[in-house]
Amino acid sequence: MPPGHATDRWTGARHGLPTAYRGADLIVLGIGVMIGAGIFGLAGRQAASMAGPGVFLSFMIAGITSLLVAFCFAELASAMPTAGSAYTFAYVIFGEVWAWVVGWALILELLLAAAAVARAWSLYAAQMLADLGVNLPGAVAGMVGQSMGFDLFTLFILVILTAVVALGARVGLRTLWIIVIAKLLAIGAVIVIGALHFDRRNLAAIPVPATPGGKAEDALHSPLLGLLFGQTGAFGWFGIFAASAAITFAYIGFDVVATAAEEAEDAPRSIPKGIIRGLVITTVIYIAVAVVMVGMIPYDEIDTDAPLASAFRDAGVGFMVHVINIGAVLGLTTVILVLLVGLTRVMFSMARDGLIPRPLSKINRSYHSPTRVTLVIGFVAILLAELVDVLTLEPLVVIGALFVFIVVAGGVIRMRQTMPELPRGFRTPLSPGLPIATILACLWLMVNLQLITWLYFIIWMAFGVLVYLVYGRRNSVLATMARPVPEAPADPPPGRYDPAQGPPGRPGGPGPTAGPRGRHRR
Repeated sequence: MPPGHATDRWTGARHGLPTAYRGADLIVLGIGVMIGAGIFGLAGRQAASMAGPGVFLSFMIAGITSLLVAFCFAELASAMPTAGSAYTFAYVIFGEVWAWVVGWALILELLLAAAAVARAWSLYAAQMLADLGVNLPGAVAGMVGQSMGFDLFTLFILVILTAVVALGARVGLRTLWIIVIAKLLAIGAVIVIGALHFDRRNLAAIPVPATPGGKAEDALHSPLLGLLFGQTGAFGWFGIFAASAAITFAYIGFDVVATAAEEAEDAPRSIPKGIIRGLVITTVIYIAVAVVMVGMIPYDEIDTDAPLASAFRDAGVGFMVHVINIGAVLGLTTVILVLLVGLTRVMFSMARDGLIPRPLSKINRSYHSPTRVTLVIGFVAILLAELVDVLTLEPLVVIGALFVFIVVAGGVIRMRQTMPELPRGFRTPLSPGLPIATILACLWLMVNLQLITWLYFIIWMAFGVLVYLVYGRRNSVLATMARPVPEAPADPPPGRYDPAQGPPGRPGGPGPTAGPRGRHRR
């Protein structure tokens, strides 16, 4: 597909998105989606079970890898500023089949992430109310803060944020600014007060000695690379690298900024800045919080259910528990919000291309938003969050994202060869070396994921290929354009009767216009 066809063919009100984001808005969008699970839970779990006090190095590795990917996203987004992000990039560079594969992986990444974070939001919201001494009625208490099964808080947050996204980008943007500022204040308090209780002796054992390998029946839950080299335990340098793969979940979302390109002012320049600056700020914050956490408490004493809160309780700073809970609820709220926005834009683009039902691409005239596809996404996210144990599937989000990252990095190399004259607002430095390094880094993180994650991912992608063959290939815009147009019937000779037009001399016929009382005017 030519790049201009991807960016210019939908400019009408029915299929075009209005401008909504300025440069600062895009940075907030990135911070809003990234800062959440990584600070408020993931870091502590990985420190206690996999990386030890070296978990901040895992954040550094994942952050550097994400920055390499961000450079690649920035170049493609500056050349093709449209709502589909990696899906559209793949369409233009590799064709429809690869576009579908990438789009299907993005649906896995963003939809599952939204459902998982919504479930985590419920756990933190219930804990916040409990710590504040708020007692819910007995009938309600058993339906909130549940890791599995029906959960009222999970349903509540997904319904509310789906409505916010459906009402349009401006409403969601105002909400995002308010919540991001509030959670950054909470995180700032965590870093400052936590630094006052920092004990450098807790960082002395980096890396922690490796533990013995697991049992044979745990092979499915062991990293693929560990199985290949016979190490299925934790800690050591292997544990630090293995943790970096899981921690990539914390950075999921910087690519969502690219989905806002069609709604951004001066997108070829503002989108690259928004992606890179948001990611750099987030990486610095993540590393700072991780260092403070493992510096406050020995890694083997971390409570994996509430890592930060337990660290501050042990340090005698109990009031910070409330700050952490509030910050977690606010942080996870923005993550869900931006994930829903990003997935809406991806599926909106896929619907415009006919790969999924085209009515989903209709723009609501009142809210100037793709309301239909937003409501469908919200409904599916609710079903997924309520019926599936999504908290155990976080690595599946990671492998989907890493797969997309590899395609994007390969797209930079190919586009430099096939479309060197295409205008770009940003160029990836040291190309093709940096994109190649990006591909290798993503592959390294992928092989550090568990074997069962690979199996689930293969099943999902195989199902996606089946959906494409049954529906997408037959109904896409390219398939429609390739179909032969039936020839129009030839006009009958003048004066000869044509049953479809009526006899000459009657209204609608080829003869002269009938006058009063059927007489012909001369």
